[in-house]
Amino acid sequence: MRGRWGGNQGCENGEMQTAMQGRISSGGRNGLLAAAALGVALLLPHEASAHMGTGLPGGFGSGFVHPLSGVDHMLAMVSVGIWGAFLGRPLVFALPMIFPAMMAVGGAAGMAGIGVPPVEMGIAVSVLVLGLMIALAVRAPVWIACLIVAVFALFHGYAHGAELPSAADPVGYSVGFVLATGLLHIAGIGLGLAKVTRAGEIALRAVGGLIAGAGVWFLVAAIR
Repeated sequence: MRGRWGGNQGCENGEMQTAMQGRISSGGRNGLLAAAALGVALLLPHEASAHMGTGLPGGFGSGFVHPLSGVDHMLAMVSVGIWGAFLGRPLVFALPMIFPAMMAVGGAAGMAGIGVPPVEMGIAVSVLVLGLMIALAVRAPVWIACLIVAVFALFHGYAHGAELPSAADPVGYSVGFVLATGLLHIAGIGLGLAKVTRAGEIALRAVGGLIAGAGVWFLVAAIR
């Protein structure tokens, strides 16, 4: 009986190790794919900012596409999701909810024409800081992480709120914009799940470094 049990246990341990190795390999591949995808995205001929134009002729469709037309906004949204995944509960859920809520506040301020510090600089700093949070694996306290994301959301919301009155269908545009933003957060969380393996975490931190580098480029462009 002992020999039979020991043999079964050895088989089970071997199967578990094989399964774990498969998961680790898969997580590492996912992380590396995330890094490669981001590198390709940064090389594509996008506009540096999604807030350069003023004419917004469409409704829902235009609002949905608008966040995807600017690398600065796209990187910030994905970064919020990745950082939330790094921090775990409750921030993996809280940060993607705080950002759209505070973005709405910023959008209202933009529509009202309330003066704020240079918006493009604020957006560039948001990409830089969020990228550094990922690259350095910063585990900020809950209230600090929420404050960082909330402040940056105000800048992103203000930029789009200032453009919103020129849209043909402001309500449809807003719904499309918020939906696209939420999907970018979810994409970031999905990428952040690669952190469960060492290789995946290293790849994600490399992604954070690329995002921070893009933030520096945006900041220099905004200062000029």
